[in-house]
Amino acid sequence: MSDKSSEAAETIAFQGAPGAYSDMACREVFADRRTMPCKTFTDAFAAVVDGRARLAMIPIENSVAGRVADIHQLLPESSLHIVAEHYQPVHHQLLACKGAEAGGLKIVRSHVHALSQCRNVIQRLGLNAIVHADTAGAAAEIAKLGDPSIAAIASDLAAEIYGLDVIEAGVEDEAHNTTRFVVLAKDAIDPDPADGPVVTSFVFHVRNVPAALYKALGGFSTNGVNMTKLESYMVGGTFTATLFFAEVEAHPSERRLQLALEELAFFTSEVNIMGVYPAHPFRVESAKKNDNNS
Repeated sequence: MSDKSSEAAETIAFQGAPGAYSDMACREVFADRRTMPCKTFTDAFAAVVDGRARLAMIPIENSVAGRVADIHQLLPESSLHIVAEHYQPVHHQLLACKGAEAGGLKIVRSHVHALSQCRNVIQRLGLNAIVHADTAGAAAEIAKLGDPSIAAIASDLAAEIYGLDVIEAGVEDEAHNTTRFVVLAKDAIDPDPADGPVVTSFVFHVRNVPAALYKALGGFSTNGVNMTKLESYMVGGTFTATLFFAEVEAHPSERRLQLALEELAFFTSEVNIMGVYPAHPFRVESAKKNDNNS
């Protein structure tokens, strides 16, 4: 194996600058791998497709902001497979250059979602919020500027990388702020359901006939398959061609899911499995908490 091939095999790509929350997720799950920052999600996907990285860590939804735009469109087109999921708690830090103080801050820069998740501290300090492309990029920018009146909202990893002070820690408005990531690879995996809960992600087109979606989903209910996600988005620039992204807690080898997918096929023009992978412990713990609270 060449040096480049060996390096690619130990590399995981992510979208954003070094110190982004995706970078943190990569380091937490794959501490022994080199992380590859990419400018866009498309670039991160391409790094895996082209063989420059073995894996990609991609955010798919956030407990406060909802789903991440564009990901559901990119996934089916990428030819990549979901091989794992990861839930990353998001703890925002208010950062500024060395020696800056909270009372002297006038401007804060960050990604639009980070700004919306930290309204309380922005209002309390009377800061003018300016949207940046990403959190870590904002941190890198204020480090370069060296202006004590300009802050950024980013991770503690970004503070460490760019030599910034943490003016206030944990400035997120909601304590439950969590981002779900999926790990993508060229090759699919086939986890044994005997080893623990399994998630199957797939996309499907419903036929343009009355009650098609209702009928398509009926098989999951009648066969006792728990569907944890169902999202739709338009494709082909029309209002009638709709693609659905769904996730269920079951393995395709299980008879109950086989029956549900067979029924789904009667009312769809296309069904593509995007990945079969182990359920993250956070998913299992959350389900137990919901059961106890219901």
